[in-house]
Amino acid sequence: MNTAETTANRSSNKRSALLNYFSLFTSLSTLLCCALPSLLVLFGLGASVASMLSFMPWLVTLSRHKQWTFSISGILIALSFVNMYYISPRIRAKGCSPDDPSACEEASKLSKILLWLSAAIYAIGIFVAYALGPILSRLDNA
Repeated sequence: MNTAETTANRSSNKRSALLNYFSLFTSLSTLLCCALPSLLVLFGLGASVASMLSFMPWLVTLSRHKQWTFSISGILIALSFVNMYYISPRIRAKGCSPDDPSACEEASKLSKILLWLSAAIYAIGIFVAYALGPILSRLDNA
């Protein structure tokens, strides 16, 4: 493998890791802005929500724009899945790191764990922010 291919592989691995970490960050932001406060209020911890919002006032802005927050997070997570399961295998097929091939396997395993963790957090956030309220109000009216 020549140095150009090695440099391209390292650049691709860095970009893949950055995309996975960024998708984890955005899914955590959706959880913090919309899902966590809703769950705390549901459990009767409204004072905890007020304290959290005074400590982190930017959460109010995120929750006002939750459609944008969830949309951008969903797009980033979807792009991470495309990268992980479509683009990265094609790049790895050309060759990974000539120094330590097991490093690619370890990085890939960690990236997959982070990606699925991001998707799970995002799914919980979507459920709490959009579905839990209507479900609870229907159960309360029944």
